[in-house]
Amino acid sequence: MKSVSAKYWLLAACVLAAGFAAFAPAWFIQPFRPQTENQLAISHALKRISPLLTIALLAVLTFLMIKLWRGARWWSRALMIIAFALTTLAAWFAPQNHFEWMFNPLAAPAYASIDEAKFVGDADLVLAVERNGEAAAYPIRQLAYHHLVQDTVGRVPIVVTY
Repeated sequence: MKSVSAKYWLLAACVLAAGFAAFAPAWFIQPFRPQTENQLAISHALKRISPLLTIALLAVLTFLMIKLWRGARWWSRALMIIAFALTTLAAWFAPQNHFEWMFNPLAAPAYASIDEAKFVGDADLVLAVERNGEAAAYPIRQLAYHHLVQDTVGRVPIVVTY
């Protein structure tokens, strides 16, 4: 009976480890708070190994479920199905780049003259660039969610970021 109990604990450990491997990188790199160098290093290391790790944990969990299924009660089977679903979700999320969901590029980027830029208010902050007598301004409100703008100002290619 102890070995069956240990298998259930191992099953739970697989679910927790897969969840940690998949979602910890998102926790360590939160875009609106400062991060330390160690947090970034841990996040990038986890992001690299989490796809394979979560697949391996899903395989271990599947093996354990097969071993435990026959003698399990209906509620144990239900918990195993939930564990399988959660681990599958973690394995699906692990290779995703959630920042692309949060900071997606503008659907139809366009440039506007000062007279045409009605979406920029007088009190809005902008990043301004001047090169070779040509000037451009980039509203920080839009840069905060799209982060990068590739442009050419005064015949000089630039990348603007915030």
